[in-house]
Amino acid sequence: MSKQDYYEALGVPRNASEADIKKAYRRLAMKYHPDRNPGDKEAEENFKQTKEAYEVLTDARKRAAYDQFGHAGVDPNAGMGAGGPGFGAGASFSDIFGDVFGDIFGGGGGRDRGGRVYRGADLRYNLELSLEEAVNGTTVKIRVPSHVACQTCGGSGAKKGTSPTTCSTCGGHGQVRMQQGFFSLQQTCPRCRGSGTIISDPCTTCRGEGRVEEQKTLSVKIPPGVDNGDRIRLSGEGEAGQMGGPPGDLYVQVAVKEHPLFVRDGADLYCEVPIDIATAALGGELDVPTLDGRVKLKIPPETQTGKLFRMRGKGVRSVRGGQTGDLMCKVSVETPVNLSGKQKELLRAFEESLRDNGTKHSPRTSSWLDGVKKFFDEMKF
Repeated sequence: MSKQDYYEALGVPRNASEADIKKAYRRLAMKYHPDRNPGDKEAEENFKQTKEAYEVLTDARKRAAYDQFGHAGVDPNAGMGAGGPGFGAGASFSDIFGDVFGDIFGGGGGRDRGGRVYRGADLRYNLELSLEEAVNGTTVKIRVPSHVACQTCGGSGAKKGTSPTTCSTCGGHGQVRMQQGFFSLQQTCPRCRGSGTIISDPCTTCRGEGRVEEQKTLSVKIPPGVDNGDRIRLSGEGEAGQMGGPPGDLYVQVAVKEHPLFVRDGADLYCEVPIDIATAALGGELDVPTLDGRVKLKIPPETQTGKLFRMRGKGVRSVRGGQTGDLMCKVSVETPVNLSGKQKELLRAFEESLRDNGTKHSPRTSSWLDGVKKFFDEMKF
């Protein structure tokens, strides 16, 4: 039987997650296992292809090589250098089937399929930005404490001139097996702790860890339009891997500081604009701030507190695209303070003129008083 596409063999799409791949493999392994299909050569071949596909697609490096070069990328005889899937004639069905249940019962421990390398941990950095920086974008430098590969030993953990030796307990697999009836369960090797190797003469710089702690300075480009909670991923800038494993990633978590004038809601900005009584009654023009500078806001006569004016296109363009938001200006009519004696007299005269005129100059007050009168009239004591 010719080799199938690994994704087709497992019945998963090319963008399938590792969890989906494992789920598909468990289902097919149970279906095609030789103990369930004695003497069925086709089932045995399907089982082998399923296992081979599983081993490649759950290994990040092998999967990347396979996605780029196909079967040649993971064939050790093809010269690609990616390493084969490791399914040889000497592999027993209990070994093969045990890998699935080893993942279930904690045998994996984060190792790659070679049992020797560990991916570095991901890191998170909380970055505070001003509203202007978040809206317009910027470049900031950050200092991040992390573990990096030891330069002295090249990340191996062994003293320069020496190298780790294969663990005699697990034979370099990083796991030991326990047979329990039909199942073969895997556990992390207690001697090498899953690395598959023993360091007899550790590096004096990193003390056998293969990593050292270091502060590094990174330049982070902040795209325009980011908002609270957005994350920027810096690939490979996390913790260094152990035993030469790949590094993790750094996630920069954005937090936007409060602004003295504006409140952001998605793509829109909101601000409160105080105006005096005369402008509210007679109308006029005000200079209002935007993130691009000052603009004129026309106030029509008889404007009331709470009136919302929309200034189109003066908001924010989201980092995810779409139209630029608006600036919403909420008017707040201010009561004058610190009046002089003459100003108070003029204000009382003005108040008297409003009463004598007979016209309702305060529609909301009149409406509210009418509602109060009706409420009391309808009450039954």
